[in-house]
Amino acid sequence: MKRHVLVARLDSIGDVLVCGPAVRAIAAAARVTMLCGPRGAAAAHMLPGVDDVIVWDAPWISAAPVDVSAEHVAELIGLVGRAEVDDAVIFTSFHQSPLPLALVLRLAGIDNIAGASVDYAGSLLDVRLRPGEDFTEDQPEPMRAMAIASAAGFQLPHGDDGRLRVSEPPDMSSVVPRSPYVVVHPGASAPARVWPVSGFAAVAGMLRSRGIGVVVTGGPDERAVCAQVADAVDLDMVNLCGVLTIAELTGVIAAASAIIVANTGPAHIAAAVGTPVVSLFSPVVPAIRWAPYGVRCTLLGDQDAPCKNTRARECPIAGHPCLSRIEPQQVVDACMRIMESSNAAGTRARIGTQPISAEATA
Repeated sequence: MKRHVLVARLDSIGDVLVCGPAVRAIAAAARVTMLCGPRGAAAAHMLPGVDDVIVWDAPWISAAPVDVSAEHVAELIGLVGRAEVDDAVIFTSFHQSPLPLALVLRLAGIDNIAGASVDYAGSLLDVRLRPGEDFTEDQPEPMRAMAIASAAGFQLPHGDDGRLRVSEPPDMSSVVPRSPYVVVHPGASAPARVWPVSGFAAVAGMLRSRGIGVVVTGGPDERAVCAQVADAVDLDMVNLCGVLTIAELTGVIAAASAIIVANTGPAHIAAAVGTPVVSLFSPVVPAIRWAPYGVRCTLLGDQDAPCKNTRARECPIAGHPCLSRIEPQQVVDACMRIMESSNAAGTRARIGTQPISAEATA
């Protein structure tokens, strides 16, 4: 009988997706229940290998955290207890600690817990990886997650290439252009990662003038930004902002010729379905860790700007120089090149584990 493993990643869509290869490694040998925050649950449901999903809002993770209370913690203890899991593997990013969750999981009765922690874990972790000693942090997030899974005793099965993957998305042909199209996604999870909306509008217009379809996407709270892109261009385009589920968004991205997007969830969706990415990447987090993984990608933005590695949500530098210096023509040229290279190869197959090219705009 397979063991039952609780796999935890408490963050957003992209954070959950980059754990996909590690989840598949665990699923090859165990039943998997995934513990996610509210923002990442939809992505967890799309991951191959996930049998069940538990949703709980961690007070130390959410940008708008719930209050800490005995009742809230007891809710998680109850959810985990009823799931009757044997082990737990906690996935985190380099700046996060697994220890708060490990403590609660101990109280829920889990005897074997694995995670990566720079801090002394005492009796909270049975398998503890020490970042900087057991592995380097300067590696893509999917590889970091795989290192944790491997330390817990799980390996990808033979034939699994270790790239991001999701279950088959729905067919969205009824709502997207029949001709080749590019997804333009102007929003991001943090303002510091956003390219000016005027740039997205200019790019959309330039693509339409070349006869390339444009589909604008975004979340419900990004409708105003998407409307600015759509309304600024006096050419036909499809605005699907705020009307798609995550699975439907995945279907739209999967059928696109390319996506133009910041460092945010849809970039990782694109990596999971093999759609080439023009990444407008702010260096507030390192591209080596967070650039779209294993997919054709051109990285734009000054990766040595003063905001580098600050993890800022709001841009700390006047004028937002890391992204504001990117010209719309650069973005269009990058998009055309990446589409042409994919067409020349006869496939949009994911290749390598790093961006194919990076174009600094210092």
